This record gives sequence, C-alpha cells and structure tokens, in this order.
Amino acid sequence: MRYFIKLAYNGTPYHGWQIQPNAASVQETMNKAFSVILNTEISLMGAGRTDTGVHAKEMYAHFDFENPIDTKNIIHKLNSFLPKDIVIYDVFQVADDAHTRFDATKRTYEYHINTFKDAFLQEQSWYFHQKLDLELMNEAASLLLKHTDFQCFSKVNTDVNTFDCSIFEASWEQKNEKLIFTISANRFLRNMVRSIVGTLINIGLHKITLDDFEMIIKSKRRDKAGFSVPAHGLYLTKIEYDFL
Repeated sequence: MRYFIKLAYNGTPYHGWQIQPNAASVQETMNKAFSVILNTEISLMGAGRTDTGVHAKEMYAHFDFENPIDTKNIIHKLNSFLPKDIVIYDVFQVADDAHTRFDATKRTYEYHINTFKDAFLQEQSWYFHQKLDLELMNEAASLLLKHTDFQCFSKVNTDVNTFDCSIFEASWEQKNEKLIFTISANRFLRNMVRSIVGTLINIGLHKITLDDFEMIIKSKRRDKAGFSVPAHGLYLTKIEYDFL
C-alpha cells in the first residue's frame, strides 16, 4: 500500500530535503522517524528538492507499507518523535501508482524580503533595505509567462533533460514592511526561483531594463542573469495534484 504524507519544515538547520553524506537533511530525519514508528525500514520519496536553508510550508512525500495504518495515531506519534522544526499534517492512503514527484501538476514558491531590520526574521526572510521599483518588477515578472526555456536561471552543470517550464503566475506584493514574490509553475529548475528574484531586484534597482530582462531569458546563459538571493527567504508553499 502507498501512503502520502503532507508536511512542513523550517529549513534552517538542514542541508535541504535530499539525503546527503555527512549533512543533516529533512529526508533522512523523516526516514529515521518513520522507520522507528513503523518498526521497519522506510524510505521516503519527496515531491521535489529544496536547497540548504529553504523552507517548506507545504511538502509531500510518499512511502510504501504492506499493512493498513492508523493514520491519526501515527501523525500524533510522528509529531512527538520528530524535531520541532518538522511537522506532519496528514498521512493518507493513495493508489499504488501515485507518485508525489511525477504526479504533481503545479508547485508554488514564495520569496520573502523584509525592508526593515527585524531580529525575529533573520532566518525566515531576507533583509534588503534599498528602495525597489515594485511596479517595474511586476512588469518584468509578467514577461516570464511568455517564455518556457529558463536555462538562464538554472544552476550550471545540472542534470536535467530540458530547461522548459510552464510558469502560471509570477508577481510581487507589498505587505507593510515585507515584499513577497509568488511564482507558480509545473516544475522548477535548480536555483531557478532565487536567480529570478535576484534578476528582478536588478530591475527594481534600475540596473537593467525590461528589454535587458527579455534578452537575458533568450540568451540561455546563467552568467547574464542576476545574482542568486539567499536561501532563507524562500518557501515552498503549495504542491497540487489532480487527484487531491
């Protein structure tokens, strides 16, 4: 039987989702917890990867287990066993061929910037005090929806078959002293959101124009795009499936 897990985590103490040698990861931490609670070795498959320091307000993973599970009881046990920076929201049975990564149809990320120094947001939002032209940044963000090849925003030497992504939404909003960038797509490349945000900030600082932004995308060259913003401001906020 296959089970989906809905979870969230604060990425600050972890080197991303995926298991890495000699480094703490969310996947390894959860594998150990599930293996202890279910009294057998469990290996989770995540809906995707998040990099070191990136947070997830909504993440999915799946695992296989041969017996029926008392899901309400296991959620309570797992949340008692797991560290305080990982929380399990739900565990539920799905079809045996359901896959958290390959069946996801839409993923949404947010990037948080605080424009006023806040001692309580040091690892949850990036402090950036320079004045930004948010209207121009939104004009540039809307241009992303016209394109599908985003090689210029991808980490170099990444192992992918295609750089094509379908972006459904990309926009900035201001909430008091915080700026939030929201972007949704069917898939994302490694480091893609953080390099898009860095390039849009260059737009907001009037360092590059909208025409420059278009040329950067068409160039397919990472060295033409902007800097990669720090990981701690990035959140995976939603993953969607047709059957959920």
